[in-house]
Amino acid sequence: MLQRVRKSAEYQFLTLLTRVDPVLGAGWWLLVFVRAVLPAAFAISMGSLITAVNDGQQVGASLYAVGALFIAMQTLPPVHAAIATNLASKTTTHLHDLLLEAALMPAGIAHLERTELNDRMAQARDFDLAITGPPLSASLPRIADGFVEVGGGIGLACLLFGYRWWAPFLAGFGWLWSHSLLRKSSVWKAWEDPTVVDEMRHVNYAYNLAVRAPAAKEIRLFGLADWTVDRYFSRRKRMVELTIKARSLKKAPITLAVAAIVGGNVLLFWSIANDASAGRITIGSVTVFAQAALGAGALAFGEVDWWFRQGSQSVPVVLDLVDEMRNTDVVPMTAGVPVNDAPHDAITFDNVTFSYRDGPPVFDGLTLSIPAGKSIAVVGQNGAGKTTLAKLLCRLYDPTDGAIRVDGADLRDLDLAEWRLNLAAVFQDYIRYELPLADNVAPIGGSVELIADALRQAGAEELAQQQTVLSRAYGGGTDLSGGQWQRVALARALFAVNAGAGVVLLDEPTAQLDVRGEAEIFDRILQATKGRTTILISHRFATVRHADLICVLEHGKVIELGTHDELIAQGGRYRTMFDLQAARFEEDGFTGDPDSDSFDADSIDTGEVHV
Repeated sequence: MLQRVRKSAEYQFLTLLTRVDPVLGAGWWLLVFVRAVLPAAFAISMGSLITAVNDGQQVGASLYAVGALFIAMQTLPPVHAAIATNLASKTTTHLHDLLLEAALMPAGIAHLERTELNDRMAQARDFDLAITGPPLSASLPRIADGFVEVGGGIGLACLLFGYRWWAPFLAGFGWLWSHSLLRKSSVWKAWEDPTVVDEMRHVNYAYNLAVRAPAAKEIRLFGLADWTVDRYFSRRKRMVELTIKARSLKKAPITLAVAAIVGGNVLLFWSIANDASAGRITIGSVTVFAQAALGAGALAFGEVDWWFRQGSQSVPVVLDLVDEMRNTDVVPMTAGVPVNDAPHDAITFDNVTFSYRDGPPVFDGLTLSIPAGKSIAVVGQNGAGKTTLAKLLCRLYDPTDGAIRVDGADLRDLDLAEWRLNLAAVFQDYIRYELPLADNVAPIGGSVELIADALRQAGAEELAQQQTVLSRAYGGGTDLSGGQWQRVALARALFAVNAGAGVVLLDEPTAQLDVRGEAEIFDRILQATKGRTTILISHRFATVRHADLICVLEHGKVIELGTHDELIAQGGRYRTMFDLQAARFEEDGFTGDPDSDSFDADSIDTGEVHV
């Protein structure tokens, strides 16, 4: 039984409050106790005052007591609400920290692609998303008031022991019965049901579409505003309907509870009035017991159960996520063999097999050797595994079978933190940090000179004086063009190179630049990364032809490997794709030699020839 209580959401929630801020937590609980005692104390003081007046005694002390208690009952609630709001804010921050820890703790990223984890993240964030209930900042003050009401009801009911031993039970039974019924209708246990979780995800998605910038253009351009709003409200409506259905009261039990309340209170007040008429109790006692009988009605209100349950239900989900992420990462954060600026010989994919979760293999026996200090371009059709190769090198995933070896050592045996410091990468879905330019180039900090050098090498020296936040969502902020952002992302990688990174990964690093700008930037990159091991993924042959080696991937295997001239001479898959791209360029009016250094044909748009 005790173990069950400790695992309950409510228990974990209450213990979390005292851990987050022991001082505020203690103050919150102290005020719950004090406010719960005040109604009974006020009833006793009123009885004492009336007795003093009736007996012709001095009323000063009783009057002062009544006044002090009345003032306390009026002034403590706002103080309690302020403490509760501050405590809720700190608890919310703590839960957000735990969620970020849960998401970022694993060294890999496979967990972020799990549907069930995304659903649980939506459940966990409900303390702040307000999908199935209000945010914690609204819940905690109401929880405090609910505890005070119930505690006050218990205290007032206990005063009735001074009248008759059976009086508290007579007064409290009906109210507690109705409380139990109201609790069943207010506590929604179905929120963890898969159907409900799915609705939560859709509600959250529709809301983010409406209020966040990335979707803003298309929503307006394609007239999706009404669709987005309708989607949100229809999904939200279904959740409300599920709530109403789960919380509906049964007619027969509530009728019996009302009968018990009416019958019990009629009998109790009749008994008190009868004893008062017969002179068996004083007028002061009548005042105390009448107030106690009325105040016991606070036991009926099940609202506290709703606020308490809604406020606490996310806590165990968050805590469980942290434990799960701590113990289930498929890419362990190793602190093994020092990297020592590897590779010095080669990076080798040794019969590597890999698939995403339960999907088909992306690689099935991939074998490839990348010489240290050389540049290699990776080309292939969409879905050939080009970006996956880069992710495996970053150890965002580990191979399902086989191994990636660095100078003969299994990559999984190398110190992961050191290996990633030795990497500089630009992914095609690079991040635009809503920070000043310097922080975009060097997020963890760096010298002004290194930042300026990286910007110059990326062809973005004209941005070097930019000091404002790179987002118009901030006062005084600005934004960059797509091409400028891509140069900033390249500068981020080049900064890492200048700081000592020995392996460079470039996944479509210049897709938003025109062909001439791409040729210029790639020449700069080759110069800046000279002597480094550079892996380039691109679909423009004007870029890839400058690499020391070119690797053609198809169906998860290397089908061709060599220099540009060697692969052209072979007349294989690379030559076919090259000629298709050259033909498209000639159709657009190019009259030069497609095999010359000036050839800068753009990509073909069809999947068959997009490389």
